[in-house]
Amino acid sequence: MAENDKHRARIFLHRGDLVQARAAWEAAVKDDRRTGTPRELSNSLGNLGNTLALTGAFEEADACYKEVLAIQRDERDPHAIAHTLVNLGNLYIGADKPEKARPYYLEALDLLKPLNDHRALGILYHNLALEEARLQQWEESARLFTQALDSHRVVGNEEGLAGTYSQMGKMFLDSGRSVEAERCFNNATEHFIKLGNPSGEAAVLRELADLYEQRQDTIAATRCVERLHHLALGTGRPPSAEDRDRLARLRAAHS
Repeated sequence: MAENDKHRARIFLHRGDLVQARAAWEAAVKDDRRTGTPRELSNSLGNLGNTLALTGAFEEADACYKEVLAIQRDERDPHAIAHTLVNLGNLYIGADKPEKARPYYLEALDLLKPLNDHRALGILYHNLALEEARLQQWEESARLFTQALDSHRVVGNEEGLAGTYSQMGKMFLDSGRSVEAERCFNNATEHFIKLGNPSGEAAVLRELADLYEQRQDTIAATRCVERLHHLALGTGRPPSAEDRDRLARLRAAHS
């Protein structure tokens, strides 16, 4: 019975029907409490927690994850424990309580380092770097972003590299280091191009255009906005009115 509920829950999630997915996972949890193994119960609870987090039911998701964590600690599964700790940290970030996320991330880091799980480590270092940037601890943020990049490279995580370079660029920009920011943004665009992700590339190009305008380098800013136009046309949509107006203004500035 639980397996049927789990199958239904995955179908509902794929369709984006979170209400039905939640109900199916709740049914699966109920069945696993009666007849499932601890691992089966923790998997169902974890999936229920993920679904609750997507719906914004943070307190209920928190309760699910903490029950999962208790089961995993009993099972002594460090890899599973680490991933649940990351889920808890992400939950608190989503609930705008980043100070509560930090202890979970740090415990997860201690568990993941010996396991050499570089895919998870890259995400974790990235999240910790964002928290340090929020606190304006710029050097520590840069160090953690660099570690995230190193882990992403080990596993060839192009998406991770694109996202981390982008956020690292924003951190450098916020800390007044525009040269480093420019380098990070350019690296981010290269990885978004490799991924075939025009929306990601466009977001970074806007950051670059802002940076160049602050430097009064209208020629470089114009190139960025022209690329934005090309990306929009490539997706079958006209450029936004804001981008059209910006391009006209920039071209006029150096004509």
